[in-house]
This record gives sequence, C-alpha cells and structure tokens, in this order.
Amino acid sequence: MDVTRSQLARLTAGKAVVTTAVRWLPFFLPTLAIAFATTTPTLTTIIGIGEMAGLATIFIGRQLDDGEERRFLVRSLALVAVASLLAIIGNLWLFALSYLLMVIAGAGYTVSGHTFLSRRVPFEGRARVIGIFETAWAFALLVGAPIVALLITQFGWRAPFIVVSAVAVVIAGVVWRGIDDSQPTGASTIKATRQRLNAESWIAICASAAIAVSGLTTIVIAGTWLDEALGVSTGGIGAVAMAFGAAELIASSSSAVVADRAGPNRSTRAAMFATLIGLAIMTQAGSSLAIGALGLLFFFLGFEYSIVTSFSIVSDAMPAAPGRALAMNNAFGTVMRGLGVIASGLLYEEFGIRGPAIVSACAGVIAIALLTVAAQRSRSKQDLLA
Repeated sequence: MDVTRSQLARLTAGKAVVTTAVRWLPFFLPTLAIAFATTTPTLTTIIGIGEMAGLATIFIGRQLDDGEERRFLVRSLALVAVASLLAIIGNLWLFALSYLLMVIAGAGYTVSGHTFLSRRVPFEGRARVIGIFETAWAFALLVGAPIVALLITQFGWRAPFIVVSAVAVVIAGVVWRGIDDSQPTGASTIKATRQRLNAESWIAICASAAIAVSGLTTIVIAGTWLDEALGVSTGGIGAVAMAFGAAELIASSSSAVVADRAGPNRSTRAAMFATLIGLAIMTQAGSSLAIGALGLLFFFLGFEYSIVTSFSIVSDAMPAAPGRALAMNNAFGTVMRGLGVIASGLLYEEFGIRGPAIVSACAGVIAIALLTVAAQRSRSKQDLLA
C-alpha cells in the first residue's frame, strides 16, 4: 500500500474542513433564513442548485488519473477559504455564489482524495481506507456542528464562516506539505484515461447517486424539521447534530472495518434497508422528539455506511481509470442530489417531513435494485471465468 498513516490523516483533516463548510448550513437554515431575510424553501432551492455545481468534477477525471490529485486537493481548500469569506457580506445572492463555490471545492477535494487512495490501495483493502477518509463526513457534525452552534450563539451567524475560512488556509498548507504527488507503484494511466466508462461503472454510478438522493433529500430539511415540528432550539440542534455525527462516525468506522470482509455490495444493500426503516419511523414521529431521534439515528447510520461504501464500489468498476469513474460519479450524483434538495423544501412546506422522506425512500429502493443487478452481473462473470 502506497499510502502512509500521515497522508491518510492529512487527507481526512482536509476533508473534515471542506465537509464542515457545507454541512453545517442545512442544520441551521432557520438562523440563515433570518440572517438573509428569506425563507426555508428559498434556501433549499439555493442549496439544491448549488449542489449541481459538483458537475465541475466531470472535467478533472483525466487530470486526476494523470497524478494531479495533490494540486486539486490544495486548490479545493483555498476555494473553501475564499467562498466562506464571501458569505459574510450578508447578501443572499452572494451567499448563493458562496455555496456554489463551496460545493465545487468539496466535490473536487472528495474526488481527488478518493482517486489518490484508489490508485494506491488494492481493492481488497480499499473500503477500509476510504471508510477512514469518509469519517470526516461524521466529524463535520460530531465536532463541527456544536462548534458552529456555539459560535452562532456567542458571536452571530458570520462567525462560523470566518473560522472555517481560517482553518481551511491552515489545512491547505498541511496537505501540501504532507501529500506525495509521485506516481504510485506500477501506475500506468496514459491509455486508461481514454477509456469509456463501461456498463459496470454506470450501474455503480447510478446506484451511488440514488443513495445520495436518499440521504440528502431528507438531511437538508432535518434542521428545519427539528426546529418547527419537534421544538429543538439552535443550541439543541447543535447537540442533536453532534449526536448524529457520533452515529455517523460509528457507521463510517463500520464501513472501514466490515465492508471488505462482508462484501461492499452486500453490506451496502443491508445498510440501505436500515435507511428505509429510519425514514419510516421519522414519518410517524409527529411531535415526539424521542421517536424522531430514533428514526434519524437509523436513517443516519444506514445512509452514512451506504454512501461511504458505494465509493469503493464505483472505484473498482473501472480499475484502470478510477479517477474518471469517481469524477463522473460525483458529477452525476450531484445533479440528482440537487434535484432532491430543491424538491425537499417545497415538499416539506406542503406535506411536512413525509414529503422529502417519501422521495428519499423511493431513491433508496432504486439503489437497492441497482446494487442487486450489479451483484448478479458480477456473479455471472465469475461463473463464466470458472
């Protein structure tokens, strides 16, 4: 394995920063709605359209397969720093631009990190390192959310943007100094970068996109739901987000430990069933915080495990050019996530939590079906080779 513990730690720290930059926003939509004198549906529309900026990764796949991961990692962190400062001006449209830039940065960093790891770690151990890398998603809530709640309470809504910008600059230097941009052992990507995506890649990409929709459509409205339906305060939302960050950390860690042994495809399908159970419980919560929290727990655990493990599935669909597959996965997934996020605010206003939850559940069922098709195709190929 051509990845050291130090490199993995630096990559994960950078991922935590870029993830926190965008991930705290949905949980504090009521605060941001007041700050920008707007409504929750308007903000979810901005976030949904901004999510589609992840399409930018479609243009970097070949460069990543040519060994330029380090450059894109650092540029992404720098972009987070600039975008965060742009948001503090207080204008709604500048906030929209800020979010769009943050999504581009987050997508670029994630795909670059996944490519760096995929090109250096054999598939047999890849789910473990990608699982560790993706614990940053959980730390964004476990550590980032309560800090954001404290900063907002003590210093106002601009404080989180300022702190994130400063930390991004520091971590950019850490990543630049600690990530080796040399080619991995045995790498040869000149012909691979010109390959077209195969059928296995597209099935895996569509499954991963469906998993993302199943999660983001409901996650983006979770903070508003906690505030309006369950009566949770700003500080309370920070505490709830921290608790679910801990649950997600368990899920990410489980992916790192279990997925390679149990099989990424099989364990992802099982986790998606847990996501569906969580969504069903949430729709029955009414005004009960206990029931709502239980549903969110199942939902977060299942979704986090599924989305993390899906990345390793996509990375192996076209082993010679993982950068292209992962870049297309992010680009396609970001469009689908954006549509789900846009719909979530409108559906929530009309139907409450049941609206976005139904869309999430439908996407989850589609993901399970696609993963089943992928597993059957894999077994058929193995039988032919036997």
